[in-house]
Amino acid sequence: MDGPRLDALSGEPTVVVASRQARPNRPRDGCPFCVGGVESPQPYQVRWFPNRWPALPGDVCEVVLYSPDHRASWSSLPVDQATRVVDLWARRSAALGARSDVDYVLVFENRGDEVGATIDHPHGQIYAYDHVPPRPRHELDHGDVVAGLGPDAPGDRLVARVGSWRSWVPWASGWPYGLVLAPEAPVADLPSLDDGSRRDLAELLVDAVGRLERHLGDRVPYMFWIHQRPFDGGDWDRAWVHLHLCPLWREPGTARYVAAAELGAGVLFNPVDPTDAAEALRRA
Repeated sequence: MDGPRLDALSGEPTVVVASRQARPNRPRDGCPFCVGGVESPQPYQVRWFPNRWPALPGDVCEVVLYSPDHRASWSSLPVDQATRVVDLWARRSAALGARSDVDYVLVFENRGDEVGATIDHPHGQIYAYDHVPPRPRHELDHGDVVAGLGPDAPGDRLVARVGSWRSWVPWASGWPYGLVLAPEAPVADLPSLDDGSRRDLAELLVDAVGRLERHLGDRVPYMFWIHQRPFDGGDWDRAWVHLHLCPLWREPGTARYVAAAELGAGVLFNPVDPTDAAEALRRA
């Protein structure tokens, strides 16, 4: 494993992690994340541990277990349990961010075979980078999306509100039913959220995944990631913590593929109008 390599044509970074080629695709002897499994020998409510197959060096890749219930999903978590997960994200963000070799902490989840998830147990991951990656860096340098300025002010694309948080379909969403979840007033990162705001985020994410499942079908595959302020000591006055939620279906059971024209041009083609998507999710 080495540091990022920059493609000479595009300038885009790639980390080569040959060691991950040998990681198991599916567990053969039960679920390692269930209580009594190799990664969870003792009872727990929520739990984190270092990833055995890290994508980055230095013990900066972690797994977060949302529940001991193997059949649970975000939509079925009680709000108290979901809040425990958000609290753990905040604690791990602060702990990783305090390291001198960490500049950025990314919380994320991949769910479903279509996105390469190898274990069905409800869980996500955290990666801590020694630099600010390009996507969050671009948002920090240029983005006004979370502030609701210009064409991305939610308007009729607003889906739900929970306390201080709201969810909406972005004006230029590249995913048919993609959502952004963010607090209405600027808060820079997960550790800076107060108890009430963390609970609001938890309840809104339960709501959002439930709407996707009711509209697109149970166990719809999705990705989500949380963008927050870097932990490099910089000013970052645009930082506004938010979550991107991207389901991989464009209608029930039908995958939304990102194909050659999109990858080759860097321009996404969304077959669902964002206003229609928001209306469908509000009805769900």
